[in-house]
Amino acid sequence: MYLDNLDELDQKIIQLLIENARISYSDIGEETGISRVAVKARIQAMEKKDIIEEYTTIINPQKISGAVSCYFEIEIKPDHLSQVTDILYKDDTVTQIYRVTGRDKLHVHAVASSSDEMEHFLHNVIDTLPGIISCSCNTILSRIKDIKGLRL
Repeated sequence: MYLDNLDELDQKIIQLLIENARISYSDIGEETGISRVAVKARIQAMEKKDIIEEYTTIINPQKISGAVSCYFEIEIKPDHLSQVTDILYKDDTVTQIYRVTGRDKLHVHAVASSSDEMEHFLHNVIDTLPGIISCSCNTILSRIKDIKGLRL
């Protein structure tokens, strides 16, 4: 299991937080059989160790009228990789960037408010990236399974 280096209580706390990041310390305490104060201390310790990185709200772009979600497979000349990742990282349309196996490839997710905005991103950002060998773009039609973070 991914969490073998954590004791059973920390594993249970993490599982409860994955199910509902807004669960209260008191409710976690009831589920685990420890006090609210002990829950808080354990969570703070896991935050300090960067086991728990953040709590966030995830918006499903497909539920917003007109939003377009795409992913790009980009092959780059090795000497341009750093420059390309910097450009993409700074762009608000880009939601995720992954370095993947293969010939200097990036897997990039982007979400735009409309087809026009996505086309603008494609022509003004993607098409102008230096050192591009090849690029493919796929529009995401629906989410069938989408697990965030660690699977337990």
